[in-house]
Amino acid sequence: MSETKSPPEGTAAGADVLELAPERKLPEPEERQGLWKKLQRGLLMTHTELIDKMSAAVAGRTTLDEETLEFLEEVLISADLGVETSLELVERLRADLRPDQAVDFLKVRERLVDEMSVLLLDAPPPRRPAPGSGPRITLVVGVNGAGKTTSVAKLARRSQLDGERPLLAAGDTFRAAAIEQLELWGERLGVEVIRSAPGGDPAAVVYDAIQAARARRADHLVVDTAGRLHTKEHLMKELGKIGRVVEREAPDWERRTLLVLDATTGQNAISQARTFTRVVPVDGVLLAKVDGTAKGGMAVAVARELRLPVVWLGVGESAEDLVPFRPREFAAALLG
Repeated sequence: MSETKSPPEGTAAGADVLELAPERKLPEPEERQGLWKKLQRGLLMTHTELIDKMSAAVAGRTTLDEETLEFLEEVLISADLGVETSLELVERLRADLRPDQAVDFLKVRERLVDEMSVLLLDAPPPRRPAPGSGPRITLVVGVNGAGKTTSVAKLARRSQLDGERPLLAAGDTFRAAAIEQLELWGERLGVEVIRSAPGGDPAAVVYDAIQAARARRADHLVVDTAGRLHTKEHLMKELGKIGRVVEREAPDWERRTLLVLDATTGQNAISQARTFTRVVPVDGVLLAKVDGTAKGGMAVAVARELRLPVVWLGVGESAEDLVPFRPREFAAALLG
């Protein structure tokens, strides 16, 4: 039987914990400016490397000849955009240029931003439920070590900032460390965590969490799930059981599944995503660890090669470091 994590000392129990969710404090323009700065910081290393290499590629050249375009392909590939995506971007650039057209580095960058934005929009648009539109459940999946549990906490914090009442479910029952980590986040955020003993049934945790969310009138139930791809059959069965519980116990709730990918692992994350999407229906991607050490370009490869919309970017260690993914702003931070 699952148990409810007690609220932090000094806070009220049950629904009162959820009532402590802070109101949105920042006006939209100021908030967008702050998120833009976080995104720029997260992509700074990639941005600097790309601009330096692209500058070197066109230095001393009067036209964008074939040799220069091939070098640009290599530069984009090195930023984890993927081979197919990089080739398509340069092919679109090539189609717009006359062989004798003079090099204008700023216009080349602007054109690449435009084309990158188009590629990012190739994926189906993510569903963004309006805050307060009714109870919903988010199943968070991903391989162990990708930043999944921390991303669960960030999603809960985002709900708080939207004036909602979140609840967390520790469904990764096969890793005691994941349960403990989520409990720590729950204490920091003042959010209740539904859990079981390590090794318990994840579907039973989700069942108890749905009942608790309904009793507490929570708006958003965020579920941390197991991420053991090396036992795909077991993972499939576990997630299948969770899905059946949700359909039976909360048939009228909006439900979506987010895949967490570690941006620092580059093309390896793309391979993981391909494997994962064969096992689990995925609605969108949360790209974690876009914190200055990641190449960043893999967001474009996810949209272009996997046809998955990127919904969120994790751009730091704090609970607030979650940025809504906006294609044009992302492309501009990467190349603008």
